[in-house]
Amino acid sequence: MSATESHTFAYLGPVGTFTEAALKKITCDTDVKIPYANVTAALDAVRKGEAQYALVPIENSVEGVVARTLDELASGDPLTIASEVTLPVTFAFMTKPGVTTIKRIGTHPHAESQCRAYIAANYPHAEIVPTASTSAAAEAVSKGDLDAAIASSAAAEHFGLEIRQDNIGDNAGAVTRFICAQKPGWMPEPTGNDRTSMAVFIDIDHAGALLEILQVFAKHDVNLTFIQSRPTGRELGHYHFIIDVEGHIKDAPVGSSIEELREICDDIRFLGSYPREVRS
Repeated sequence: MSATESHTFAYLGPVGTFTEAALKKITCDTDVKIPYANVTAALDAVRKGEAQYALVPIENSVEGVVARTLDELASGDPLTIASEVTLPVTFAFMTKPGVTTIKRIGTHPHAESQCRAYIAANYPHAEIVPTASTSAAAEAVSKGDLDAAIASSAAAEHFGLEIRQDNIGDNAGAVTRFICAQKPGWMPEPTGNDRTSMAVFIDIDHAGALLEILQVFAKHDVNLTFIQSRPTGRELGHYHFIIDVEGHIKDAPVGSSIEELREICDDIRFLGSYPREVRS
């Protein structure tokens, strides 16, 4: 991504999501930022040419993976990762001003799972309504469709809501990782601190396949930073693996590992080599 050109970014909206906050770390005022209702829609915007890049969440330090993002990268029309962004996340409990009765609380499932202690202590009988994003919950509260939302303070400000309590998360150190997806073609050059992502498909009847994969990386002294199994959807018991490793595909150990894996796997979808964000 050139710093001198303006670009169009799709992101998980609406305005006020944590994804929008993360997007601000990699964009400038001249860039066009378009919110989409869910992860699939944001990624499809790139596939359809409506945007050059899409920023979506992929992993949270407390709740784990965002399955929809993993599945889209592995099985949707091909996209590659251009960069990653990390963002500390804190949650606020918000309502319309003056609201006293709270029966229905909206939030994204990942946010709900990170605020369970607060909910149990303060609203144990409330219905938790899952929404496509935390900001979508805040928007629903502003329209009167929900009594309260768990979202970011930015969402409260944008939708004119009152923060009843801030920093309600069970874990004060929660961090979410986001990936910036693009159409295949361009790839960042190696920086010396990179990550390579791939989707690895194995034969359902191939005993010991996962061990073989791990042994290939060990043989080339490549360190895995992430591995997650996901069902392929073809039949029960058929899985693929999303794998992140340290290094760039242009680094000999990583490139050689992938070439060797192609000989023992049904298929490998290269998802990108890109700089790892250094968190302070």
